[in-house]
Amino acid sequence: MDIEFLGGAREIGRSAVLVDDSLLLDFGMLTDNPPQFPVETPTPDAVVVSHGHLDHVGTVPALLSGEARPPIHWTPPTYELTLTLARDTLKLHGGSYHCPFTETDRKRVTQVSNTHGYREPFDAAGYEVTFYNAGHIPGSAHVLVDDGETRLLYTGDFHTDDQRLVSGTTGRPDADAVICESTYADVDHEDRSVVEKRFAESVKTTLWEGGTVVVPAFAIGRTQEMMLICEEYDIPCYVDGMGKQVTEMLRQYPEFVRDADAFRRAKSHARFVTGRNGQRKRITEQKAAIITTSGMLSGGPAMTYIPEIRSNPMNKITMTGYQVDGTPGRDLLETGSAEIDGRVMPVSARVEQYDFSAHADRDGLVELLSSYEDAAVLVNHGDRCEQFASELRADGFDATAPQVGSVHRV
Repeated sequence: MDIEFLGGAREIGRSAVLVDDSLLLDFGMLTDNPPQFPVETPTPDAVVVSHGHLDHVGTVPALLSGEARPPIHWTPPTYELTLTLARDTLKLHGGSYHCPFTETDRKRVTQVSNTHGYREPFDAAGYEVTFYNAGHIPGSAHVLVDDGETRLLYTGDFHTDDQRLVSGTTGRPDADAVICESTYADVDHEDRSVVEKRFAESVKTTLWEGGTVVVPAFAIGRTQEMMLICEEYDIPCYVDGMGKQVTEMLRQYPEFVRDADAFRRAKSHARFVTGRNGQRKRITEQKAAIITTSGMLSGGPAMTYIPEIRSNPMNKITMTGYQVDGTPGRDLLETGSAEIDGRVMPVSARVEQYDFSAHADRDGLVELLSSYEDAAVLVNHGDRCEQFASELRADGFDATAPQVGSVHRV
């Protein structure tokens, strides 16, 4: 197999891997200003998508902008999430930069979609492909590609530990080569139950003292995880932003969440915000947690909530995800102020950061790779891929860190 990296190598974002000029694995975007897309838009015979996050699916509709109509294979939640993200991309960014696809291209996605469950082999461009639960978000998958001679495992993004929303990955199919993500290759996550308890105690203390807590959260995965935690610890909560739509969609696919009953309870426990008649302003006066997009304070309803609660030191902002350098969320953590809607606002409310990552940490990465000591390992999707590959080689692995545009034979 010849494997070409069109994006996602030595970087986080715009994941795109082309196998034998025929089978495309993911086609995402890097959310920068302006956004970055894969270095080439190929014409594959088929497309297989690992999961529904923007850095893996964000540019998929662009594959249908010409005459080609390659079939696209994914799990049902990934299909639904791709359409949601594409709608949002067109709405938010269509005017500020050249979006590589149109609403017509987005509609074409439905015409070529093929959905599959886990461990159900299917044919794509002449390869036998099988999905395995990757434990990252609902519908996320490891992708096993078999051409009859070589078996390639593309991990996508994955987590080896259980989250409340999804179970950790356990699938370890035989493979001759592994393309492995490395987002947190230099991090050891704290035990999730300890992080949860600290978060819950902090929020409850603030509510007891009469304050309000804004919980910025990514719409896909993180919002639902925080809803489950709030229900478990009996924390009153509101949910706002795209996370509402994603939650409603995921209720249709109970087989892709860890505990469908717990998910149903969390949905019933939360109050969804409509945004009508000044509702958001009134909510900021409630003793409750407000789970809202965007997770990095770069847009969404958070732009309404933060200005309302920022000046009262009794209130709190709990960041639940990684804050990319240059985002308002990172600025808030580092400086105590952030640019909201064009003006820099000092924040007197307390600001805290919690690690609710849905990625494997260093131990999790090594745990998965321990099943592939005889395989070729291609390290991607990280900002220190070369260092991690070097460390793996020191441990006896045949590991390399491809560059964008490079081709590797396995």
